[in-house]
Amino acid sequence: MRRATSSTISLFATAVAVVALALCGGLVAAQSAPDGENGRYTMTPTPEGVLRLDTRTGTVSTCSKNGAGWACYAVPDERSALDAEIGRLQAEVEKLKAELAAGPRVSGKIDDAMPKSDSLKPPEPKAAEGERKFEIPLPSDQDVDRVMSFLERAWRRLIEMANRVQKDVSGRI
Repeated sequence: MRRATSSTISLFATAVAVVALALCGGLVAAQSAPDGENGRYTMTPTPEGVLRLDTRTGTVSTCSKNGAGWACYAVPDERSALDAEIGRLQAEVEKLKAELAAGPRVSGKIDDAMPKSDSLKPPEPKAAEGERKFEIPLPSDQDVDRVMSFLERAWRRLIEMANRVQKDVSGRI
């Protein structure tokens, strides 16, 4: 038999390494694909049944067993509702910006000078209105005396009631 040279040995070693890499690469690719290992869906048990995640679309469903068999219902996606509301609000903002950019619509002359009257000042009364006067009569001395006597009676009753309560409490202690 002929003696192997170093170039044949290195060529043989390179070929073996290439074949080994090809085989390992295929195994790695097979492990990373979820469809090949576990299938399309990932199931998680819950007290009501099973929670199902579609690994391709990302949708989540709840599956439960009923009289006819298993039934799966999609879990409402809050994100899609939020995205729809954000889109509606963005469209409304754009519409309002466009209206604001258009500016206010003024009809008629705008070059005329403004009137020199103060809009916050009340208008001058007319002759018929100038004669009307509102007077609020002050209470008489008799009215003030009636109010004072009422307050005095109420105060005395309050003091008497407080004294009775104090006697009742001190008698029980």
